[in-house]
Amino acid sequence: MTIATPAWSLTENASLRHLNTFHVDAHAPRMLRVADPAALPEALAAVADADLLVLGSGSNVLLAADPEDVVLVFENREISALEHRADHTIVRAGAAVIWHELVMWSLNEGLSGLENLALIPGTVGAAPIQNIGAYGVQVGEFIQTVEAWDRQQQCWVRLDQDACQFAYRDSLFKHEADRYLITAVEFRLPLLHELQLDYAGIREELQAMGIELPVSADVANAVIAIRRRKLPDPDVLGNAGSFFKNPILPLEQVDVLLQHYPELPVFPGNGDSNRKVSAAWMIEKAGFKGQRDGDAGVSPNHALVLVNHGNAGGAELLAFARRVSAAVLEKFGVPIEPEPRLVGARW
Repeated sequence: MTIATPAWSLTENASLRHLNTFHVDAHAPRMLRVADPAALPEALAAVADADLLVLGSGSNVLLAADPEDVVLVFENREISALEHRADHTIVRAGAAVIWHELVMWSLNEGLSGLENLALIPGTVGAAPIQNIGAYGVQVGEFIQTVEAWDRQQQCWVRLDQDACQFAYRDSLFKHEADRYLITAVEFRLPLLHELQLDYAGIREELQAMGIELPVSADVANAVIAIRRRKLPDPDVLGNAGSFFKNPILPLEQVDVLLQHYPELPVFPGNGDSNRKVSAAWMIEKAGFKGQRDGDAGVSPNHALVLVNHGNAGGAELLAFARRVSAAVLEKFGVPIEPEPRLVGARW
């Protein structure tokens, strides 16, 4: 059965295979598609008896089982410049905008800030939830306002940067996952800012490109080249990008690890008392880079990337990820946790 209006539609027994980048063949009992966020309260009234699972492109989710919830999909894909100032522009993007398209749009408009986040899969609406980050930059640095429907208070809210409680791969929206339905995000993007080049080979890539004085677009091109070499294309090989978070450990524990493993890559943490260590390095040293069990495995090019070689189910992928985590814990005494949201299971 399908109910359709110009602003929203509701479909029963909907396939989610093309709404998750692992390409897990899960099904939703009902799918609610919303083209006009203004009609969201009306659309939600049609499924008032059910819990919701919001999916963008499903690039940060592992469907370990068929969801019992109604799957909500936004379809608003507008990007606009709200306000131009001497040194920055406020940009508004709908929840359904593909993230990489926003990055490239901003660069074409002469704006900076998002270049290190080029080619990250997913949608704008999902970006604040995970506080997506790459190559030394986190999106929360540039978010000014998140617009959302507050299901608890039954009203529209506009949450500023502080209210979003951004942290490493974390935010308010992760801790209150069922409360806020993000419909749009507004970014404060500078015309010029200090480029972040000292992370994961960006300077070396720029040198190989023959660029001595890079601008933001050059950094984006370097990041795109690096990501395409290291990370599999989800359209070709099912994956959700980096599956494991780099653990943040107390400085004392890091010092002990470095005594035994001096080559362990270590990065700044979120303060003087801790450091971030490389989960990819530990996974590789535990012997899992490029390994597979059936169609579930780890990418041969990047040890952080869990992959679906064809028809692995979500439960199979989760079981393999748990094996990887257990091996790292046994070898290094360090727990590693997944970045993506798990549906139908707990870690």
